[in-house]
Amino acid sequence: MSEKIVLIGAGSAMFTRGLVADLIQRGGETELALVDVDPSALEIAERLARKMISARGVQIKLAASVDRRDMLKGATAVICTVGVGGRRAWEQDVFIPRKYGLYYPVGDTVGPGGTSRALRMIPAMVDIAKDVLDLAPNALFFNYGNPMVPVCRAIRKATGAPVVGLCHGVFGVGHYLADVLGVSQADLHYTAIGINHLTWFTEVRAHGADMRPRLRQIAIQRLSRRFPELELGTRFGEAGTEERGEATSADDNPFSWYLLLAFGAFPAVLDRHVTEFFPEFFREGHYYGKTLGVDAYNFENTIAGGDKIFEQMRELALSPDPLPADYFDRIGGEHEQVTDIIDSIRQERQSLYSANLPNTGQVPNLPPEVIVESPAIADGAGLRAIAQPPLPSGIVGTLATRYQWVETVVEAALEGSREKFLQALVLDGGVKSLEMATRLADDLLDAHAAYLPQGLRPTSGP
Repeated sequence: MSEKIVLIGAGSAMFTRGLVADLIQRGGETELALVDVDPSALEIAERLARKMISARGVQIKLAASVDRRDMLKGATAVICTVGVGGRRAWEQDVFIPRKYGLYYPVGDTVGPGGTSRALRMIPAMVDIAKDVLDLAPNALFFNYGNPMVPVCRAIRKATGAPVVGLCHGVFGVGHYLADVLGVSQADLHYTAIGINHLTWFTEVRAHGADMRPRLRQIAIQRLSRRFPELELGTRFGEAGTEERGEATSADDNPFSWYLLLAFGAFPAVLDRHVTEFFPEFFREGHYYGKTLGVDAYNFENTIAGGDKIFEQMRELALSPDPLPADYFDRIGGEHEQVTDIIDSIRQERQSLYSANLPNTGQVPNLPPEVIVESPAIADGAGLRAIAQPPLPSGIVGTLATRYQWVETVVEAALEGSREKFLQALVLDGGVKSLEMATRLADDLLDAHAAYLPQGLRPTSGP
């Protein structure tokens, strides 16, 4: 069938480039509609996409608009990569908590930053979902925006729209473990279950054998050595400092390897994200002699990396020169599975992916309807989660409080409730007192007032 794909949040530099490159390689007749509320970012994305399409002479019909309703009618797939407030708002989600001695390397999933980001993201994404239901009710609907679980839960709770959350994290850690074990990616088979960015590899097999004992041996070997502090936390893809082969350094991600020994399962998506789910272990950001977000997984480098990529995208889009030959290569990143998933559904291939879907019984000892990242089959019926055995109680324990945090922050965003925002900050576990939570809440609400529902405003008292 002919696809009409609507990409909302097209100003996301790497995603748009990767999606267009994938569509070029995929072939076939496709209509691609780009949407972004920022006219300048949209112009750059459109110019770049047109150069890519023209250079390859493929049958991709391109359109662009700042108004998504102009583009949604007739859509067969809608992909959202929205980041309300962009990198400038994201910076405040990390810099404001630092004033209180709270240090985070990412700040977009949990912690005060993830909680704050959810307040901006949820109202916007709920409005998008309503438009999708109105104008393209049969479209496949994918979300890549963080915090993944609160966004997907809010959309389903408020609208019933069948959004599917996608993230390349589990896929990427699968590659990481294959490299560590010295097996090919095709030979590694795994089951990963959890909440996005804390998804536990509960089964890892290769060549018919359970690889978890081997992973334990590797963990013991790695953790028996002293970590090279100068290098720890300095190489990661989001900052553009990770080179091929470095991701499997024998001295990387020590906390994730400790968790493997403690819980019998390996966590995705490695230390940069996973540490944020355990703030009790990283007070004041202390991380093996370093400080999270500062000299370990430096947050400023992440932001600078994103700004640099966007500026490069701008220069290429506006330049009269042709694009570099390698610009059309299939690149890794968030986008890399979505066209495969769409094709698997259209062709009923029954392919296996990791997806964020409501718990309808696939994980029997997690609460119903919470958004679980777990294996799913893509076929003619869409993406359907695969039934799993109960999770070990310890792993359930790492997830249980987080799911209650999700419900609280979703209610805060949908109701415009400052009180529930404050509750979510407390449930997250990073703040040291109710007084700190109150002051932090007001600072975050004040910084992001332009993006928040009317009821969410700072106040002088709790």
